[in-house]
Amino acid sequence: MDSSLHEVWQTAPGSPFFPTVGKESQFTVGFTLILIGIALSGAFTLNRSLVNVPLLGIPASFALAVGTVYMFCAVGVYV
Repeated sequence: MDSSLHEVWQTAPGSPFFPTVGKESQFTVGFTLILIGIALSGAFTLNRSLVNVPLLGIPASFALAVGTVYMFCAVGVYV
């Protein structure tokens, strides 16, 4: 892979980037993931055990983290 930056720059218009989740649906995906994460966190809180960590705890934290990133992309970050 010895392509120079100039070659990459020249071929870039021929291969546009299409994201997996489009801009118009990022809010819906992010909001849904946050709701799923909150529901899984609530279920994990009601029955905390070592077995429920990989079943509920890890998917809950993953859904909240990815949902938060999608919400940042959808609505922006205003400080």
